[in-house]
This record gives sequence, C-alpha cells and structure tokens, in this order.
Amino acid sequence: MTDYKDMYFLLLNKITDIIKDLQEVQQQAEDMYLAQEDSVTRIVE
Repeated sequence: MTDYKDMYFLLLNKITDIIKDLQEVQQQAEDMYLAQEDSVTRIVE
C-alpha cells in the first residue's frame, strides 16, 4: 500500500523550500532596484 503520509511530507517540504527561495529572490530583486541611484518611488492613486 502506498504511504501517502511520506508523499505528503515530501511534497510539503519541497513546496516550503521553494516558497522560501522565491521570497529570498524577491528580496534580492527589491534590494537591487532600491540600490539604483536613479530610482524614484511614486505613489499611484
């Protein structure tokens, strides 16, 4: 019989790792954008 618990935890752990990686990459991209000398932040209403 298939052990669904192990499959679930494998999938959950991998998804959690990928979400963490995406958050780190997003932060790096935001830091790069803010580090630009000519960056201007505008509020759009």
